[in-house]
Amino acid sequence: MTQRGPAEFTPPPECPVFEPSWEEFADPFAFINKIRPIAEKTGICKVRPPPDWQPPFACDVDRLHFTPRIQRLNELEAQTRVKLNFLDQIAKFWELQGCKLKIPHVERKILDLYHLNKLVAEEGGFDLVCRERRWTKIAMTMGFAPGKAVGSHLRAHYERVLYPYNLFHSGTNLLCLQKVSVDDVNEDKEYKPHDLLQRQNIHIQPSDTSAPARRAKRMKTEVSTPFVSEQLCCRFIITVGLHLSQFCFSNEREVPIQVKQEPVEIKEINPEPEKSKSRYKKNIPPPPVDMYVCLVCGKGNDEDRLLLCDGCDDSYHTFCLIPPLNDVPRGDWRCPKCLAQECSKPQEAFGFEQACRDYSLKSFGEMADSFKSDYFNMPVHMVPTELVEKEFWRLVGTIEEDVTVEYGADIASKEFGSGFPIKGGKFKVAPHDEKYLGCGWNLNNMAMMTPSVLTHVTADICGMTLPWLYVGMCFSSFCWHIEDHWSYSINYLHWGEPKTWYGAPGFAAEQLEAVMKKLAPELFESQPDLLHQLVTIMNPNTLMAHGVPIYRTNQCAGEFVITFPRSYHSGFNQGFNFAEAVNFCTVDWMPLGRQCVDHYRQLHRYCVFSHDEMVCNMAMKADSLDVVLASAVQKDMQIMIKGERELRDKVRKMGVVQCELFEYNLLADDERQCVKCRTTCYLSALTCPCRPGVQVCLHHAHDLCSCPVSNYTLNYRFTLDDLYPMMNAVRQRAESYDEWASRVTEVMKAKLDKKRNVTVFRAFLEESDEKAFPENDLLRQLRLVTQDAEKCSSVAQQLLNGKRQTRYRTGGGNSINQLTVEEMRSFVRQLYNLPCSLTQAPLLKELLNSIEDFQQHSEKLLSDEVSADSVSEVESLLEEGSRFDVCLPELLLLRERLEQARWLAVVQQAEDLVLNPCGLSLDSMRRLIDRGVGLTPHPSTERTMARLQELLTVSEELEEKAQGLLKARPPESLETLRSMLTQVDGVPAYLPNCLLLQDTVNRAKEWLQEAEDLQVGGQTLVLSSLSDMVLRAHAIPVRLEPLDQLEVLVSEVQAWKESAAKTFFIKNSYFTLLEVLCPRWEVGSSLKKKMRKMKGECMSSGKKKLVKLDSMSDVERALSDSKDSASAMFTLAEVRLKELESLCALRAANESKLLPTADCAALKVCMCQKPPMGAMLQCELCRDAFHSVCVRGPSDPLDPEAWLCPLCLRSTKPPLAKIQTLLSSLQHIRVRLPEGDALRYMIERTVSWQRRAREVIDSYDHSLTSQECRGASPTQSHRTTGHKRKVRHYITDCLSSEVEELMVEGLLLQVSVPETQQLYRLLLSGPPTTNTSHTEHPPYLTPKHSSPQREVRSGDAITSAEKKAKRRMNREDAEIRDRGMKPKSKKQRMVTEKRRERKAASVSASDVSQSEDSEEDMTQCPAENCLQPEGEEVYWVQCDCCNRWFHMICVGVSAELAAEEDYMCVTCSTTNTGRRK
Repeated sequence: MTQRGPAEFTPPPECPVFEPSWEEFADPFAFINKIRPIAEKTGICKVRPPPDWQPPFACDVDRLHFTPRIQRLNELEAQTRVKLNFLDQIAKFWELQGCKLKIPHVERKILDLYHLNKLVAEEGGFDLVCRERRWTKIAMTMGFAPGKAVGSHLRAHYERVLYPYNLFHSGTNLLCLQKVSVDDVNEDKEYKPHDLLQRQNIHIQPSDTSAPARRAKRMKTEVSTPFVSEQLCCRFIITVGLHLSQFCFSNEREVPIQVKQEPVEIKEINPEPEKSKSRYKKNIPPPPVDMYVCLVCGKGNDEDRLLLCDGCDDSYHTFCLIPPLNDVPRGDWRCPKCLAQECSKPQEAFGFEQACRDYSLKSFGEMADSFKSDYFNMPVHMVPTELVEKEFWRLVGTIEEDVTVEYGADIASKEFGSGFPIKGGKFKVAPHDEKYLGCGWNLNNMAMMTPSVLTHVTADICGMTLPWLYVGMCFSSFCWHIEDHWSYSINYLHWGEPKTWYGAPGFAAEQLEAVMKKLAPELFESQPDLLHQLVTIMNPNTLMAHGVPIYRTNQCAGEFVITFPRSYHSGFNQGFNFAEAVNFCTVDWMPLGRQCVDHYRQLHRYCVFSHDEMVCNMAMKADSLDVVLASAVQKDMQIMIKGERELRDKVRKMGVVQCELFEYNLLADDERQCVKCRTTCYLSALTCPCRPGVQVCLHHAHDLCSCPVSNYTLNYRFTLDDLYPMMNAVRQRAESYDEWASRVTEVMKAKLDKKRNVTVFRAFLEESDEKAFPENDLLRQLRLVTQDAEKCSSVAQQLLNGKRQTRYRTGGGNSINQLTVEEMRSFVRQLYNLPCSLTQAPLLKELLNSIEDFQQHSEKLLSDEVSADSVSEVESLLEEGSRFDVCLPELLLLRERLEQARWLAVVQQAEDLVLNPCGLSLDSMRRLIDRGVGLTPHPSTERTMARLQELLTVSEELEEKAQGLLKARPPESLETLRSMLTQVDGVPAYLPNCLLLQDTVNRAKEWLQEAEDLQVGGQTLVLSSLSDMVLRAHAIPVRLEPLDQLEVLVSEVQAWKESAAKTFFIKNSYFTLLEVLCPRWEVGSSLKKKMRKMKGECMSSGKKKLVKLDSMSDVERALSDSKDSASAMFTLAEVRLKELESLCALRAANESKLLPTADCAALKVCMCQKPPMGAMLQCELCRDAFHSVCVRGPSDPLDPEAWLCPLCLRSTKPPLAKIQTLLSSLQHIRVRLPEGDALRYMIERTVSWQRRAREVIDSYDHSLTSQECRGASPTQSHRTTGHKRKVRHYITDCLSSEVEELMVEGLLLQVSVPETQQLYRLLLSGPPTTNTSHTEHPPYLTPKHSSPQREVRSGDAITSAEKKAKRRMNREDAEIRDRGMKPKSKKQRMVTEKRRERKAASVSASDVSQSEDSEEDMTQCPAENCLQPEGEEVYWVQCDCCNRWFHMICVGVSAELAAEEDYMCVTCSTTNTGRRK
C-alpha cells in the first residue's frame, strides 16, 4: 500500500427545489417568506420559475468587455494552500543557498512533506522520534504499508530536507553548516517556488496586498539532471545537518544511522559579465584591509579563500565554515545573517490576480469552450456534470497538477447593462415582454422593493442593491463566503452550462469557520478575515466529516438560487455561462444585521453601509412603515439607543467634554470609517485636531491618538433626546401589533400545563386578519402551528379510530401511508411539543403504550425458539397487532413465525404415529420440504428441514434399493432381502417398496413353508395346488430353491398332458382333454349348439380355442377339490350315470324323429339342421341322421364298423395298452390331476366293459358254433352276414336290451378294444331269420353306397362328364389343401353336383348300408404298405372306381397328376384288366 491519495468526491445531499405556481410566483417576497422555514435549514435552495416565465436577455453584448480573475485551482483549497505555502518556505530556504528543492518519492508517490513535518512535530520532534523509533508508526499514519522499511526512508528524507529548516527556525547554532548531497536526483521532482518579487506589485482583488507567484508546472519531473562535482554542489546553509551530528549530537547518537542521501539540485547561475563578481579578494580593487576580514576568525589572511555574501558582502573563510569548503561554490550565496533576514519576512496576503487580457463575451466563450473540450477530450455538451464535479475537487486537492482558469466575476451591471430588461434602458423590449420590466423577480427590482429593508439605504451599493454579472468557464469557482451584512442573495443563470452550488445553513456558520481554522490555522493567523476575501474553499466532504451540514445543487439556465442570512456558500461553473446576482434583506434579517456589524467590528472589516443609518432612516418614516417592520425597527432601536447611551456615558467619564453635531450622512462611507475597526460611523465618533479627517468609533476611544482626552471631540448625528421620540413614533406604529404579538408569543411559549387549545390560535389568526397585519414571521409561525395542530388532531383522531382516509389495503397488507412506530412515537412527541394542547394527545399516548407492549411481547415471542405449540399464541398476537393502524414490522415477523410454527405443527402431526401409523410418505416429505423452503430461515425450522431432508434422502435410497431388489433379474436370495429389511427397521417413514419387499419376504416364507410341507408329507401332489404354487412363486421376486423342482413336475405334467392329447385328439378337435377322458356331460341339441358356436369362433379367429363348458368346469372343479382318487372315482361314476341316462333319452328322441311323418319338410336333421335329402348317414350312438355331404362317411364301406357322427366321435380311441402306458407314466410323476383321475376311471370302466362284452361275445360264439354244427354253409352264411349288415337296424331291434346298452356304452368308450368290433359284428349278424331277402329301409334314408356288386357297376357306368366333374373337384381339393383345410370326399362333391344337375330330384331307394362309409374309414389309407405320413397337411387321392381314399405318397401320385387325370387304385385296375380279358 502506498500513501493514500485524496478519496473520490462524494456529492453532498441535494438542497430543496421549489417550483412555485403563477399565483405564488407573483409575489417573490411572500414566496420566499413561505419557503424560508424549509430552505433556511439547508442555507441554499433552488427555485424553478413557471415554464412560461422566460425574460429576454437584455445585456449589451457588444459593449460588454471585462478582465477576468486568474484562479489556480490548487491554491484555492485551504489545506492545499497550507501545503503549498509550506513548500514555498522550504523552497525559498534552499533557494537562498543556491539549491533547488526536490520533492522525494516514496513508494512511487510524491512524499507529503507538510504531513510528514506535522506528524514528526506532533510526536515530539526529530530527536524523540529517532530515540523512540516511531518512524514506522509515522509511516503507517501516512498510509504506507508496514514491513517495507518505509520508516527509514521517511527518516532520511526528513533529515535531509526538513530537519535543517526546522533547526534554522529554532535558531540552534547558527554557525554550524551542512553539506547537501545530490545523489539520486532523478527520483525526485523539481519544485518551483513562488516568484514573489515579480508578484508584489500586482493589483489584487479584493485585497490590497500582494499575492504569491503563479505555480504552473511546479511539479515538473526532471528528465535529465546534470551531476556536478561534490565541490561545486556543496552549499553552506544555516542549520545543523547530518554531517555535523558528531559535533552537535555526539552524546545523543552513539551509533550513526546510515541513510541514503537524495540530492538537491543546485540552481545554475549564469551571471552576466557586467553583473558578476568574484568571490576572491584578488578580483576586487584593493580597498582598506580591515574591510575584508573573516567574521568567524577575525583575520584577513588567505584572501583567496575569503567567501563574500551576495546580500551583505560579509566575508567568511571557506575553511572557517563548518565543515570547511574545498572550493568556492557557484551562484548566489547568503551568509547566515542574510538568510535569517530573508526567511523572517512576513508572508504576503493571498488574492486573485487580474488577467492581462481584456475579453469580450464572445472571445471569452470561445476560450472557455476550447478549454473544456480540450481538457475532457469531448464536446462540451457531452461532459457529465458528475465528472466535472469530481475532477474539480480532485484538482483543488492535489499539489502535483496546476490548472489555471479565468473567471469574469463582479462585473457591474450599471456599466454594461443587466441581463434583465429595465425601464429606460437601451434594450428595446418587445410588447409581450414588458411584463418583465416591473416583475419582482427581475433582480434590478428585487433589492429595492418595499418588503426589502435595503430600500432605506440611500446610496446605490454595487453588488447589493445593484446586480453584479458573472461570466464563468469550466472550473472557475466562487469560494466559501457569506453575503455582506449577512444578507439574502439571489442568483439567476441567464444561459449557459450549469453552476454547481454548495451551501451550509446559517446556524452552522460558526461551526464551518471553526473547522476551517482548525484544519488550516496558518492561513487565519495571517488573514483573520480570510473567509471574507472569497479566496478560500474547502472540500465539502472534509467539512461534512467534521459535522458541518453541507448541501448541493446544480443551477441550470433559467433557474434561481437563493442563499439565506449567514449561510456560507461556494461553488464552481460547469462551463461557459452568464449569471446575475443581487442582495436583499427582509424584516427577519434585522436582528442578524446588527449582529453582523458587531462581528465586522471584531474582525476590523469595513461595512458596506451603516446599519444605524438605515434604522434611523426607517424611524424617520414611521408613519409609512408597516406594523411588522415598525415592530422590528422599534426593537432594533431599543438595542441601538441602549448601546449608544452606554458608550456616550463611557466617553464622558473618560473626560471628553467637547460635543459637536455632525451630519455623517453627508460624508461618503470611506470618509467616516473608524480608523481602528473600519466600522462606518453614523450616530457618533471621536476626533482629535492632531489627526484631521480621522475618527474612531466610541468602542475604540483609546485608539485615536496619544493626545489628552480633553482634546477629543464627540461628533454626534442625533442627541439621545432626538432618538427617543423617533423610537416612540415607531412604537406607536407597532403598538397594536406588538400587543397582539406579545399575546401570541406568550401563548406559543407556554409550558405543558399552561398550553391553550387550538381554538385560541384560530382566534389569533382571525384577529390578525381583522386588523390586516402584514405577513411576518410571527404570523406565519402562528399559521403554521395552527395548521400543524389541526393536521395532527385529524391524524390522531384517525389513528384512534383505526382507519385512515388515504390508505388502501391489498390482501390485508399495510397501508401505504401508515405510520411506523417510531413515526408514531415522534408524532406523539410532536403533539406534546405543539404550543397548543390537543384532546387526542393522552389517548394517543395510551395507544402508543399498547403498541409498545405489543412490541415487547412480540419481541419476547420472536426471541424464543419456534415450536408447534406457539401457533395459537402467535395468532392471538397477530390479531391484536392487526387492530393497530400502525406499520408494525413485528407483524411481518409474526406472520413468518406463524408460518414456521404451522409448518412445524404439520410436520409434528405428520410424524405422529398415532395419527399416521404408516409414517411419513415420500410425497409428504417432499411437500413438507417444498413448503419449508419458502419459510424464513430459523434454527428450529432449519433443524427440522435438515432432519426431513436426511430422512427423505435415506428413504429414497432405501426405496431405490428395495425397487432394485424387487426388479432384479435373476431375483435375489431371501437372505439378501432380509438383510435389506434390517436397514429399514427404525426408519419412521412410509416406504411402499420396502413394505412390498417385506410382503415379498413374508410370501416367500409362506411359500417355502408350503413347499416344505408338501415334500415332508409324502403325499401325491395335486396339480391344481402345484400349479397354484408355481404361479405364486413366479409372482414372488425371490430366488426360491424348491421352485425348480416344482417347475420340473409341472413341466412333466404338461408334457404328459400333451402326450395324452396327441394320443386322444383327432384333427381340429373341439374338445379338451378332460372332456375327452371324462364321461360326456352334455349330449343332444345343446351339444350341437355348443359345437356350432365353437366352430364359428374357430373359423373367425383362424386358430384353435379350447372353450370349457360350464358343466365340465363343474366336473373339473369337483375333481380338483377331491381329496383322493376314491372321491374322484365316485364323482366320475355319477357323471357316467348321467351320461347313460342322457344318451338313452337322446337315442329315443332321434329314432322317434326319423319315423315317417306327414310333414317331412319340418324335420330338422344333421348338424346343419335342415330336412333330410340325398344320401343320409345315421350315427350308431346318438341315432341322429346326417347328410352325407355334411359329414365324412366310413372310409371302407365293406368294413363292418360302427359309424359315429362328429358329435359322438370325440377322440381317436387309442388302444387300451397305450392308455395304460400313459397312466403308468403319470403314476411315475406322482402328481394327481383331473385328467389322470379321468384316465384311470376310463381304464377301469373299459376293463369292466371289456369283461362284460367278452361274456356276451363268448355266449354268441357258442350259439354260432352250434348253428354251424347244424349244417349252415359258409357261402350262405357270408351272404347272410352281408345282408344282415345292410339291415342292421332291423337286427338290432331284435336284440336284447342288455346287448344294446352294452354296445352303446362300448361306443361311448374313448378306447379302442377288439370287443367293440366284435360286439358290433355280433349285432350285425344277429339270430338266424327266414325272411331276409326283402328288407325294407327306413323312410327318408338314402344309402350312400349299395352292395359291393352295385358299387362296382356304378363305377363302370361313369360317364366322361362325371370324370370331368371329378377332375374339377380334385382341383378344388388341391386348393383347399393349400389353405390348410381337409378336403371333402370326392363322392360327396359328385353327389352334390349330380344333385344340382337333377335339381332336387327325389330321394333314391338305395340301401341304407351305403351310409356305412364313416369318417373313420376316410382317415385310414387302404394301401398295403401305408407310410402313415404325419403333419399338418397330408394329401389324399380318391379312386374313381371304388371311391376309396389313398395317401398320395403311399400310391406314388403327385398333386398335379391327380388333378389332371383319373386315378384307379391297384385293386380296381387288376379287376378291370381281368374283365377285359
